[in-house]
Amino acid sequence: MKKNRKLAGVIFENICRFFTIISLIAVVLILGSLFLKGKGLITWEFLTTEPLDGMTKGGIFPAIFGTICVTVLMIIFALPLGVASAIYLVEYAGTGFLARTIRAAVNNLAGVPSIVFGLFGVGFFILFVGRNIDKVLQTGLLFGQPAMLWAAATLGVLVLPVVIVSTEEALRAVPLSHREAAYALGATKFQVVSRVVLPQSLSGILTGAILSVSRGAGETAPILFTGCAYFLPRLPVVTIPYLNIPMINPLDQFMELSYHLFIMATQSIDAQATRPIQYGTAFILITLTFILNLSAISLRIYFRRRHKR
Repeated sequence: MKKNRKLAGVIFENICRFFTIISLIAVVLILGSLFLKGKGLITWEFLTTEPLDGMTKGGIFPAIFGTICVTVLMIIFALPLGVASAIYLVEYAGTGFLARTIRAAVNNLAGVPSIVFGLFGVGFFILFVGRNIDKVLQTGLLFGQPAMLWAAATLGVLVLPVVIVSTEEALRAVPLSHREAAYALGATKFQVVSRVVLPQSLSGILTGAILSVSRGAGETAPILFTGCAYFLPRLPVVTIPYLNIPMINPLDQFMELSYHLFIMATQSIDAQATRPIQYGTAFILITLTFILNLSAISLRIYFRRRHKR
């Protein structure tokens, strides 16, 4: 019996190793194919100039800039809301009916197709929130139109379940004895959460941020109707009056790498001429996502080491 169990364990381990190797080979083949077919186009000019001639020539800098901006805004929207929701579910809500309902809603939200989030963004953020802000402020059609702000908010809703679930797991990983010791010293609930629980779960919270970047940076459907532009060589930047300081304009439309790739592959005036640009854009998108993830991982390692000290 013992030999059979050991043999079954070895077989299962080898099966898992086999499928892991297959997955790694697939990733290497995809990245290698993109690099080999697009490396001839990836130059400094390609990375720093705007597209020309119906996107059949030129570079992709506006798309790179827009991708970074909308991803950062997405994190600003999703991270505080997701962390606050997770803190409420773990530390305050308990196991009652309301908590079970919220968890069920979060789980269901994680399974909604991304195109539904795009339609939700148009209906709620643009037509409802934006148009009502315009009516209240009498600004004409300023907020009630597709913009980077609404695209980032839509992506924030898309990745919200990822942030909530990962933060919940990080909060539950903090030993109960640490909470009880803090209560024994006279700490309030807020002090326990802010000074004991959150510092220990910070690395797990940053893990949620990493996963949300991976999920949101390459999405196309949620931003399809909420802010992306087909061809916008200029950057979504505005100069602050009297100070002459440039800043990102969240109420402007923008170009984005995944949408740029989608348009070139499906609606280009000459799909064959843009094929190398498509490969180069796809490789840059994956590289940019990797860099954003690497930045978040570096922060997570830093805070983890700082907490251990």
